[in-house]
Amino acid sequence: MVETVLETVGLTKRFGGVVASDNINFTLKARELRCLIGPNGAGKSTFFKCVTGLHAPTEGQVFMRGQETTRWHPHEIASLGVGIKTQVPNVMDGLTVFENIWMAGRRFAPSREAAEKAHDVIDRLALGAIAKTELGHLAHGDRQRVELGLVAVADPWLVLLDEPAAGMTAEDVERMSQIIHELTRTAAVVIVEHDMQFIRSIASTVTVFHQGAVLMEDHVDKVMSDPVVRNIYLGRKAS
Repeated sequence: MVETVLETVGLTKRFGGVVASDNINFTLKARELRCLIGPNGAGKSTFFKCVTGLHAPTEGQVFMRGQETTRWHPHEIASLGVGIKTQVPNVMDGLTVFENIWMAGRRFAPSREAAEKAHDVIDRLALGAIAKTELGHLAHGDRQRVELGLVAVADPWLVLLDEPAAGMTAEDVERMSQIIHELTRTAAVVIVEHDMQFIRSIASTVTVFHQGAVLMEDHVDKVMSDPVVRNIYLGRKAS
């Protein structure tokens, strides 16, 4: 049987009288790619933050490879071999692409091994042309790709990404799609995303959130053709 790497049971988050995530049961298998979609306020980002340790759930449990991680902090979750990329950049503009990725690898490995891993990630993610460029000189799309490099250098078995395609050009989105497919060779990936073109290019199974709960979960083609999803949640962007 395929290993379950992420599971939530009855995950609920309340902010005062507002239920942002409502009794979410979610399962992700090894090397599976899953996109979480829905309009603003649907609950997907709150769910993501509860899973990654940015929010403490009000009720319910989170399990990673069978180990309960409910209310763990992000650094504790990362120590399990989980790569987390939020919308807040964690790169250093004054360092090169290689130096940024090497420093991320240095947290988990000795200097020489971290350098080898950095070179490997640069090759895997096609960052060689900008490897010696300082981050502060890069365009937004390239910076996003480098941030994925910082995640990949730790060899994670689970990768959690919050809107990795935000603000990207069509060319950047295509590159990002290729990188994420590369990540799924060795890791399960969960992506919170709004960009429907990007989702179509990468996703197989999609989980749709609405009013804090899961509305439906199915193959991307069925989700995109569902009249409720199209008319209420995705609107014109689904066409």
